[in-house]
Amino acid sequence: MDDRVAADWQSIDWLAVRDLPGILPTQQRRSQETTVALLEAAAAMLRERSLDELSIEDLCNRVGVTIGAFYGRFESKDTFFNALRSLAATKALAAVRAAVADEDNLGTGLEEACRRVVEVAVDVVRRNVGVVRAASQYESVYPERWGTIRATGSAMVDLATPLLLARMGRGRIESKTRSIGFAFQMMFGTLVNAVLHKPKLVSLDAPEMVDRLALAMFLQLQHEARTDRPAK
Repeated sequence: MDDRVAADWQSIDWLAVRDLPGILPTQQRRSQETTVALLEAAAAMLRERSLDELSIEDLCNRVGVTIGAFYGRFESKDTFFNALRSLAATKALAAVRAAVADEDNLGTGLEEACRRVVEVAVDVVRRNVGVVRAASQYESVYPERWGTIRATGSAMVDLATPLLLARMGRGRIESKTRSIGFAFQMMFGTLVNAVLHKPKLVSLDAPEMVDRLALAMFLQLQHEARTDRPAK
């Protein structure tokens, strides 16, 4: 398993997944561990293949369980992906909440805050690249799949906005909030493009991705924050 994926999923336990949609209830510890293992394996496998290419048989072989064991925990492949998608969203928002609540952020300026926000957002997409790709590829057929990703992105913006606004000076809150939203729109668009098309210039996994996106966000917000600009 990819080291980054392993690190991302190692903290998952039954309490984190038991209430996700599509997971059948169980009281047996071994059954709970199998449910978690199936989700862990799928997250890793989706980094290298599409959802269509992810067969239940291959998934079960990787975990070392029978196909019957899979259907004893999930009603279908679709409900399984729903659970995986919901888990990714839950973990993404937890990461953003932790970042914006970090006391180390209290003394930072706008540039440092932008970089911190971008680092977390890029890391979230990197860790969930397979889920994002699968949700996007089937947006026209299963719009609810991408709806979860979109809603998660909107929630990330809402969580980060107070941190950024506090570093953009007083007044013109509506205009500044709009600029923050557009900065996120640029960032998410770039990241989704990197997930779907794997650009040669700056790939999703390139360290340069964080540097460039952080600079783009900072320049956008710094421009909006200039106090000498006339109100619109």
